[in-house]
Amino acid sequence: MEKSSRVLIGSIIFVFASFIGMMVLFVYETSKNKRDVEAMLAKRGIKARAFQPLVTTTQDFSMYKTLTGDDGREMVEVPEGPFTMGIGDGDPDEGPPHPVYLQTFYIDLKEVTQGDYERYVKMTKREAPKVPVFEDKIEKLISPDYPVVGVTWNDAFGYCRWAGKRLPTEAEWEKAARGEGKRRYPWGEKFDHQFANVDGVEDGFQYLAPVGSFEAGRSPFGLYDATGNVAEWVLDDYTADYYQQTPYRDPPGPKTDEVFKVIRGGSWRESRLGARVTKRFSAKMWRTDATVGIRCAKDPPSEGAPST
Repeated sequence: MEKSSRVLIGSIIFVFASFIGMMVLFVYETSKNKRDVEAMLAKRGIKARAFQPLVTTTQDFSMYKTLTGDDGREMVEVPEGPFTMGIGDGDPDEGPPHPVYLQTFYIDLKEVTQGDYERYVKMTKREAPKVPVFEDKIEKLISPDYPVVGVTWNDAFGYCRWAGKRLPTEAEWEKAARGEGKRRYPWGEKFDHQFANVDGVEDGFQYLAPVGSFEAGRSPFGLYDATGNVAEWVLDDYTADYYQQTPYRDPPGPKTDEVFKVIRGGSWRESRLGARVTKRFSAKMWRTDATVGIRCAKDPPSEGAPST
């Protein structure tokens, strides 16, 4: 009887220990599989955000007037006055640095999204934009809150006109992105991946990011994504030597018979050096790819028109 009791107790202990061992193994394997899946998804770019910015404090932009454009998107006023355009230690077409005086204008706080552009396409029966070449699955570029890509200069011009706006001049774009000082990036002199979506995954995004994801990277006037995410078409024709002869007041850009237009702001594919706020890019006006989008501008409303 005593022997039977010992056998019974031993059996119970064995079963209990086996159960505990199985539970520990189950928890371990579940945790391991979860880590493996997350690593796989991150590697494939399916998990969009893997990085949470440490910088949360930003300046107060409430001093600047805003208004809502005809497309329902918020714009900020850039007040009349001078700023320094260009840089002395960049590419030859970025210099020399020179003073420019601009009249008051308004500019979109955020890049035009795919959702915004889809409304435009539906209302105007235009053709939807297409990205002809992309190294990964095209689905990874598609989301209503991502900036629109695959648009030509004419597409950008048409959208802004439909929205009761226009493309910004190159000078307007740079002042809105840089402010009145000589900063290299919208937020200051030093680059940090917490401020912009550029090449690599250190910023938390493999390709596009939802517009306005980088609160701490806003420009002195409050613009989001003035560096990175997508580069942006501006109104101007491109010439490499335009800064040698730029007029002081409201430079309209050179007038040429060429088909090259200016793109500003870098993109998710650009290096930190190419993402500086003075960097100039040129492209044929019919170019479409995964890195170029739209931001619109607008002249001030007439006297008595409402603003916020």
